[in-house]
Amino acid sequence: MLRIEHLTKTYGEKKAVDDLSLHIAPGEIYGFIGHNGAGKTTTLKSCCGIMQYDSGEITACGISVKKDPIAAKKQLAYLPDNPELYEYMTGIQFLNFIGDIYGVQPDERAEKIRSLCDSFSLTADLAQPISAYSHGMKQKLAIVSAWMHDPKLILMDEPFVGLDPIAAHTLKQMMRQLCDKGGAIFFSTHVLEVAEKLCDKVAIIKNGRLIRSGTMDEVRGDDSLEEIFLELAEPGISGGADAETEDKK
Repeated sequence: MLRIEHLTKTYGEKKAVDDLSLHIAPGEIYGFIGHNGAGKTTTLKSCCGIMQYDSGEITACGISVKKDPIAAKKQLAYLPDNPELYEYMTGIQFLNFIGDIYGVQPDERAEKIRSLCDSFSLTADLAQPISAYSHGMKQKLAIVSAWMHDPKLILMDEPFVGLDPIAAHTLKQMMRQLCDKGGAIFFSTHVLEVAEKLCDKVAIIKNGRLIRSGTMDEVRGDDSLEEIFLELAEPGISGGADAETEDKK
């Protein structure tokens, strides 16, 4: 579903992502773990075609993100860590706008909006302007918009930040259902418990370099994932972009 081959992205003299290769197969929920500035957001933005990269190749559902970005984007959805929505629109206007972009037919669209928004208790607020939404409501609306066109691949950057426990549980169910139907999810997270309980595979990145990847058992070994993660936080691995550099980008 997603193939990342030798991805490299630099900001000036700093390497945000350094020769990264990952393969996400159909049916997999793949967690991407690393501290701020590790290269997670840069990788995700490169995968969905909104950031140019220096070298390497990325294919989504077998389509080159660089050579045919429009065709690739039709197959996927991207949820950023802080969704910037059109706040002058109402919730329903925004969802219809997204439906128009992806060519979702009116009858099908109405059913999806009703079903997805009911799941997040958002239906009653769809007539309100997005400017009146809380951060959590905006996050829910962005999630609904990502699922609108039945994407085969969904890329998400810290998707659980700002969600209440019920909404987080709903999102986890949606992720598993999509993958059970043959789709795939690639998402970054700082919540190690989520990674351990939800992910089929995980990749740990530090300073733009892939440190470990594989199933939870393969990555964890004799240690807990948290111990591995804290170990990676220790100084000693040089290279890559620091947190300030990536946050600015």
